[in-house]
Amino acid sequence: MNNLLYKVDDRPPPITTALLAAQHMLAALGGIIAVPLVVGAVLKLPADQIVALVNAALLGSGIVTAIQCIGVGPVGIRLPCVMGTSFAFVGAAISIGFEHGVPGILGSSLAGSAIMILGSFFMPQIRKLFPHQVTAVVVTMIGLSLVPVAVDWAAGGKGAGATYGDPINLGIALFVLATVIVLVQFGKGIISAAAVVIGIIIGYCACLGLGLVDFSTVQKAAVFAVPQPMSFGMTFPISGILAMSLAYVVTIVETTGTFMALGSATNTKMKGKLLCRGVLCDGLGSAFVSVLGAPPVSTFAQNVGVISLTGVASRYVVALTGVMLAAAGLFPVLGAVVVTIPQPVLGGAGLMMFAMIIAAGVQMLSNVEHDKRTGLLIAVSIGCGLAVSVRPELLSKLPPFVHEIFGSGISTAAIMAVVLNLVLPDRPVAVHDDEEEEDVPQPMLIRKAG
Repeated sequence: MNNLLYKVDDRPPPITTALLAAQHMLAALGGIIAVPLVVGAVLKLPADQIVALVNAALLGSGIVTAIQCIGVGPVGIRLPCVMGTSFAFVGAAISIGFEHGVPGILGSSLAGSAIMILGSFFMPQIRKLFPHQVTAVVVTMIGLSLVPVAVDWAAGGKGAGATYGDPINLGIALFVLATVIVLVQFGKGIISAAAVVIGIIIGYCACLGLGLVDFSTVQKAAVFAVPQPMSFGMTFPISGILAMSLAYVVTIVETTGTFMALGSATNTKMKGKLLCRGVLCDGLGSAFVSVLGAPPVSTFAQNVGVISLTGVASRYVVALTGVMLAAAGLFPVLGAVVVTIPQPVLGGAGLMMFAMIIAAGVQMLSNVEHDKRTGLLIAVSIGCGLAVSVRPELLSKLPPFVHEIFGSGISTAAIMAVVLNLVLPDRPVAVHDDEEEEDVPQPMLIRKAG
């Protein structure tokens, strides 16, 4: 079992909770902001509309995160789960946006969310498709898919004017990475638990000294702004609803894998009923943020890495993260300050967090039965997942729906693992009378220092 510093239902002291919540916010904020920025830029939306999308995404993500962590009746998994706008919907959103604009995107998102809401009631059956070896593959692939994101951050990003791979960028990233390693290994208590946010703060201060922080976004940001629901309007094109519905089906698979990883990191046995509450919150949350004026939300895998690294699994910490994200949506200037953090700083911390998810997956793989069938399942699933991750152009000449399903390495690996687990003949195992079936133990991700 993981040696957790704070368990799921623990309530750390207020100041500690705030610091740890900020740590999760820093890990998620870039991903939440990126989706509306990408969609807005590709569709060439006016600056005020892009700002409205960003603010709505932050406010919606914050509210849904708090509900997911605390729970409202049958809604919410009640685990430390950060919700945010998902890149799984970007392809569908852009294709819909070209023909029907933002109203078509939001209307299709609202209608398509019914797929996830209905799908949540079948999670006990879907859970049976994810035995230990399949879960281990998905967790490993989540980490492998996230590491390139951290590498791009560490190198300085690929945007306009970016100096990708500049030695200064790499030096800053390595400095932050080394700082986080030292704090995790040799720090005690809150120092070790808040290693990521402390490392980011130290790296940020170093960048300030080097004059690498751009405050132009802060100067332009409004101090207070309330997103206006339905400000874009809504339309419901049939083609758009079908595209979004397919994206929601893929997201159910990815979200299930992320929840399984979260269960491993928090020492929680992930049963069908828990998955049902979590996916239901995903679906209802996506419907809510669509009305608010933002793309759909899903569970953020990168924050599982924060839990694995720090040993802080308190859902109340992440619920406060939701409050912070919502505040960033209402006070754009707060989000603008966080956006000033140079990407290499985030890259150094992100590389550590995302690699911890790989470590979790590898340790889970070490607990599966090592035979020809399992080896084949692991090899083919991860191989196919990596194929579309490192060479996304592989699918460029195939029909759009194929790209929608297999465009993500996580969904590709998950689908392949599930299918192979169903179709490969299972070798019967002889069980002696004096032996009893045992649950596979959860892997130890890290051993807390001190």
